[in-house]
Amino acid sequence: MSVRFSSLKDAQKSQLQQETFKKKALRRLATGGVGVIGLMFLLLNLHGGFRETRSLTPTKGVYGTQQLMMKGGDPYIRALMRTITASEANDPQPYSIIYRGEHVSDLSDHPNRCVTIVAGPNKGNCSTAAGRYQMLNTTWDEKARRYHPEPPGMMFWKPYSFEPEFQDAVVHAWLSDPQAWGADIPALLRQGKLNQVLRLLSGTWTSLGYGIESNSMTRKLPAIYQKTLQEELRNAG
Repeated sequence: MSVRFSSLKDAQKSQLQQETFKKKALRRLATGGVGVIGLMFLLLNLHGGFRETRSLTPTKGVYGTQQLMMKGGDPYIRALMRTITASEANDPQPYSIIYRGEHVSDLSDHPNRCVTIVAGPNKGNCSTAAGRYQMLNTTWDEKARRYHPEPPGMMFWKPYSFEPEFQDAVVHAWLSDPQAWGADIPALLRQGKLNQVLRLLSGTWTSLGYGIESNSMTRKLPAIYQKTLQEELRNAG
């Protein structure tokens, strides 16, 4: 399980506490005051810490978008993914957000929490939309089976991890698959056909300008894409 920090102040406080622990443990180790278990705990912390203390907040980017947690990939697809976030999960911590803005701390699996829709064409129903790309539980299960880089083992059942880098990896592979969309999205983006791509994706992400749930960010998406694309190209180069 990963625990998000609620603020930068919380993250700094946690880091200070960890550093203080390390210094005290090193002093105890030097005087023979640390047993085998304590030594193992110390070495794990010195090696980089436990997953539970990792913040889910990415580096801030333009228009409230953030860099992806996933490393590598096509810069055109990465820019598109950040553009989708701008209208679907425009939040300082998009990876842990669920429908209507609440956050969850456990991303070992899709949260699968069905939250009542209170406005719009689907009012009265509920939505399991979660994460940076606001994927429904059924959509995540389907796409994870096809694209997840770490599928469950054969002998022991386990869920498809919903942690940030895996959210990115699944969506990146999905958007890059011509068979999934009936079109080569990377090629269309390189041809400058962003509006065609947004229209193609609007049936899945309804806030992209051609669906039924446009919002205040929708009209800004072409400009957001261009700015994030330049940033992604610089990073790739």
